[in-house]
Amino acid sequence: MLILLPPSEGKATRRRGAPMRLDRLGLAGLNAAREAAMAALAQASARPDALEVLGVGASLADEVRANTRLESAPALRASELYTGVLYEALALGQLDPASSRRAARQVRIFSALHGVLSLGDRLSPYRLSAGVTLPGLGNVTSHWRESLSLLDAEWADELLVDCRSGPYRSMWRPVDRSRWVTVDVPAASHFAKHTRGLVARALVQHGGRFSRPQQLLEALDGFSPSLSGSGAGGWQLTVVAPQ
Repeated sequence: MLILLPPSEGKATRRRGAPMRLDRLGLAGLNAAREAAMAALAQASARPDALEVLGVGASLADEVRANTRLESAPALRASELYTGVLYEALALGQLDPASSRRAARQVRIFSALHGVLSLGDRLSPYRLSAGVTLPGLGNVTSHWRESLSLLDAEWADELLVDCRSGPYRSMWRPVDRSRWVTVDVPAASHFAKHTRGLVARALVQHGGRFSRPQQLLEALDGFSPSLSGSGAGGWQLTVVAPQ
């Protein structure tokens, strides 16, 4: 089983430390696409209209300027970098050792800049959202669709529990949808993110060897889960936050 997560806009920083190295990220087959995205982001972030290009406000000007220093800024593990609502609920730093090891094996993060990351991948803080169009690169989501096709072979035998938000889900959808389970939370965005984080935490703590969508229902009993869909079009797992 793999648990697919979006990144978060909020990111931690570090004042000292070694910078990221592209050749040490997992899934080396994505490195050419990563390099192109990093170069385009650095160029866009140095432009006078960088805030407009990246679709952010003036309060984020420092984060945009940091995009020009990705190859020299201190890097953090992905498990430490993302700090948004979903990751607060997942609380990776508070997992017991066995659950931490399962999270390292099972959690994958989709990134507008790096494609797909494992929790141990080290990278510099950046500001880029899926759906942005970068001069010289084009739409970021479209940029990744072709490169991420390698995931169909890489993850062919995995049950995929998809907690991504819409823009990041658009970066890649499996060709074989018989083991693709999208997690739906009928709540406002903030609470939906929080609940998806709790779902991911519950799954890595459970420790079960899941290979079929139906097995998730027992593992997530506290979330009042319901499963719909089919092996042809994919499955939808609807959950609600525990009371």
